[in-house]
Amino acid sequence: MLLIKNVDVLPMNSNEEIIKNTNIYIDRSNIKHIGEIREDFEITRVVDGKNKLAMPGLVNGHTHIGMSLLRNFADDLPLQDWLTKKIWPTEANLTGEDVYWGSLLSMVEMIESGTTAFCDMYFFMEEVAKGLEKSGMRGVLTRGLIEDKDNPNTKLNETRDMFNNWNGKANGRIKVMVAPHAPYTCSPEFLIKIMELAGDLNTGIHIHLSETKKEVEDSFNIYGKSPIKHVYDLGLLDFHTIAAHCVHVDDDDIEMLYEKNVYPVNNPGSNLKLASGFAPVDKMLKKGIKVALGTDGSSSNNNLNMFEEINLAAIVNKSVNLDATSVPAYKAIEMATVNGAEALDLGGEIGSLEEGKKADLILIDLDKPHLYPRHNLISALAYGVQASDVDTVIVDGNILMEKRIVKTLDVEKIKYMANKHAKSLINR
Repeated sequence: MLLIKNVDVLPMNSNEEIIKNTNIYIDRSNIKHIGEIREDFEITRVVDGKNKLAMPGLVNGHTHIGMSLLRNFADDLPLQDWLTKKIWPTEANLTGEDVYWGSLLSMVEMIESGTTAFCDMYFFMEEVAKGLEKSGMRGVLTRGLIEDKDNPNTKLNETRDMFNNWNGKANGRIKVMVAPHAPYTCSPEFLIKIMELAGDLNTGIHIHLSETKKEVEDSFNIYGKSPIKHVYDLGLLDFHTIAAHCVHVDDDDIEMLYEKNVYPVNNPGSNLKLASGFAPVDKMLKKGIKVALGTDGSSSNNNLNMFEEINLAAIVNKSVNLDATSVPAYKAIEMATVNGAEALDLGGEIGSLEEGKKADLILIDLDKPHLYPRHNLISALAYGVQASDVDTVIVDGNILMEKRIVKTLDVEKIKYMANKHAKSLINR
């Protein structure tokens, strides 16, 4: 049994409190006990928690981790130009090996910045699964589905095979969902086929919704309704739905998201950089919608630093709403932990530190000048903590990083191979 001794704990159990100088016992993949020292437990390993804060591992609710190969490649462009002139033409030349090394690079970055679980939408997802299994992280993998009218069933079959081969693997750390890219890249007929597949597999849906003004305007021009109303009417929101972005939404859209218990994923860094706008997060949270948090891909962000997203989610909403109480620190952290876990349909397993839940947690090194004085550690997490303050990362009871050293992956090899594949990709 692993003991983390003399540590402060932020359990994220809705009490908004820090438990001071306590102990966490981890038995195999689960949290066994949080509290006083237990003499009746057999301890095999002790981790010193002095000057550290334990909290749930961060959950990246929407990303494209293979896109790390295109980091710093196409910047300062409008979204449609970025996609159609730079990203999609380059992605047409991707290989499975490219995605494998790009995904591993992203997993290193996520581990080093305290992310323990993520929801990924991309291509060659079998390669992502191989990397995920090796990394020790937890993930929901979704093969992005853009309609191909010449071969409408090929990508659907790939998703079915992916589900059959990988869902529940790696001690349950891998889940597979179905991922229509967006209503503007999938016809209603194709979306219905996707819904039938999700029904057959009894799994959830991961989709981009209402990301830009143009997307919404085009939807009204074509269908006479918003993208959210469009998929609502098709029945897509009847599934467990992770809806990335939800930037340009009105009160009717918000009502539908609430009614169907949809999980919007706010991606503030990417939305700001691509000038897509800023989602009405405060309004959705106050409605009772469980908004999660994500980075999007590192080609539009340009990093996978969830502490940066927590900070942006908290501070930008205040400015947009001219209200210093919008999205307070605890709510922003909740978006990246509890809400993210529920979005990934893992709320019963991760997202908070509780006895019986999976041991997915991180230790923050508090002994840093920018974290003194410690008047309020919850404020510090949202407004002061940096990714480099993450000292230790544990997933499923296994230590993935300790004292800033990644244990499960060959970091130097991954950096070399990712760089090699990135250079090859853009020259094809």
